[in-house]
Amino acid sequence: MDNRCPFRLDPTGRDIHAEADRLRAQGPATRVELPGGVVAWSLNGYRVIKRVLTDPRVTKSARNHWPAFINGEIPPDWEMISWIAMDNMVTAYGKNHVRLRKLVGKAFTPRRTEAVRPLVVELTNELLDALEATAKPGEVVDLRQRFAYPLPARLVADLIGMSESARVETAKVMDLMVDTTVGPEQAQAILMGWRNAMAEHIEAKRRNPGEDITSDLIAAQEDGTRLTENELTDTIFAILGAGSETTINFFDNAITALLTHPDQLAMVTSGRVGWENVIDEVLRVESPLAHLPLRYAAEDVELDGVTIPKGDPILVNYSAIGRDPDLHGDDAGTFDITRSDKEHLSFGFGPHYCLGAGIARTVATIGLSTLFSRFPDLSLASHPDDLQPLPTFIMNGHRSLPVRLTASASVPAGTSAH
Repeated sequence: MDNRCPFRLDPTGRDIHAEADRLRAQGPATRVELPGGVVAWSLNGYRVIKRVLTDPRVTKSARNHWPAFINGEIPPDWEMISWIAMDNMVTAYGKNHVRLRKLVGKAFTPRRTEAVRPLVVELTNELLDALEATAKPGEVVDLRQRFAYPLPARLVADLIGMSESARVETAKVMDLMVDTTVGPEQAQAILMGWRNAMAEHIEAKRRNPGEDITSDLIAAQEDGTRLTENELTDTIFAILGAGSETTINFFDNAITALLTHPDQLAMVTSGRVGWENVIDEVLRVESPLAHLPLRYAAEDVELDGVTIPKGDPILVNYSAIGRDPDLHGDDAGTFDITRSDKEHLSFGFGPHYCLGAGIARTVATIGLSTLFSRFPDLSLASHPDDLQPLPTFIMNGHRSLPVRLTASASVPAGTSAH
């Protein structure tokens, strides 16, 4: 590919894996066109991406290192403005990133991770009880809408102390934010929508603090290690988004993979293979994130003969990493929970490694093990090829996940996790 003619990413996300294969074939970094005609670099190989994720010359701060944004060339209604306008630990740089990560890290202690377990069990049982009560055996239901979506969404909302009504309203904005088919007329409304929702939530927690992450971060701000109001607003939203959207897609992809590989499902439900193998293999072959925007070259960065000029924006193609044949061989695209090497970077790597990874693994283990214990003969209600992808090149999941329910085995949540 001639890097002067950028590859236009498909905003509808119709086949992110085929697109990743085409991009990877062009080399470690290739230019791509984003909505609005913005040109960026897509990184598509495991080795190069792992190096870049710890390279101090590559940052996530548009306000410090993207000249087009700094100079006003990126309009406030750019389709992806919400991803670059945030002011939190995800987009911070240098000492400011260290400061914010230390603050937020205090809210993700091992004690909190372990304390999450009974809440996950409770929510899982509640959702599966509702499925059993409202759907007849053999009936087709959308398991994404009825289980994969509400479990992590409600859990993370509870962790940040958000009311159910506020969560529902915020979820509408979040779904639009990851949709890369939205037009400029919606972009600014999305940005203002989630910021206003977070501001209202934070004000409510100031009036009535509790045992939750938002209250912890407000207290940390008042104790002297200060978060600005924008940092606080944008950090809470980042926790809500990262903790829910990625886990929703994980469940969607994990359930799909297991239902289309019944022999492997039998291995794990019988206890011959642990659920941790399922989790890592799903994260490897079906990363919940596809292309994550945006990083920036703070200096010229040379990658295996390709130079990314200072100031250029960069996307990490997470959907390409675990399927890289240079890492996992010719069968890298094959789902196999028994493979010995399940290396992936779906939780990130280096200074931006996911603080909630421990919680995510707990949710995944309890949620999946209980679902398949309660509904052991669950089956897909459509051909896998007919599942419609989300309209995005940022996330990797389906619009819906139709399954056929079976009689419940009524096994309590958390009892079958291996």
